[in-house]
Amino acid sequence: MSKTDFQTKLKPVSLEEANEAQKPLLEKPKKQMGMVPNMYANMVNSPGLMETYAVGYDHFRKNSGLSPVEQEVVFLTISIYNGCDYCASVHSYIADNMSKLPKELTNALRNQEEIEDPKMSALSTFTKIMLEKRGYPTKADVAEFTAAGYEEKHILEIILAIAVKTISNYSNHIFHTELDEVFSERKWPD
Repeated sequence: MSKTDFQTKLKPVSLEEANEAQKPLLEKPKKQMGMVPNMYANMVNSPGLMETYAVGYDHFRKNSGLSPVEQEVVFLTISIYNGCDYCASVHSYIADNMSKLPKELTNALRNQEEIEDPKMSALSTFTKIMLEKRGYPTKADVAEFTAAGYEEKHILEIILAIAVKTISNYSNHIFHTELDEVFSERKWPD
């Protein structure tokens, strides 16, 4: 995927410089992770964008009905499809260290190789179908997805994940977001 030559002139917002609308949006990740990731410092230039991302991300994580492993399959599939170096790197790190994906699965997703696990393969494939077909899956696409053990409700959750990752992926594209050191061990592409 070609990268943009445009880079926004907007600067990252530090917790110390944040205004009333931005401050609570930065305090939450600082409290949860002990840091404000570069992506958040950039996205908070638009508090509405940052809040929409954070609320959608939280709903997907807590209410999607997908396991942490399945959630990472969806997020990595979208981030790699969109060519987002930052999110692909961060979700690789999360996959390895928090969601406990087998490294072979994370690497297959990162390298766009065949996924051995049939259910994870079906999930990644259907996520790509939703991206490629702009939300117009065929009956056959849905039949294959549900035959792998998923429900039609999961289609809506994939749409939510696409919305969330579109916000973060596209923001990272225009900011050329620098990868935080903590995630550097899983920098993508290798």
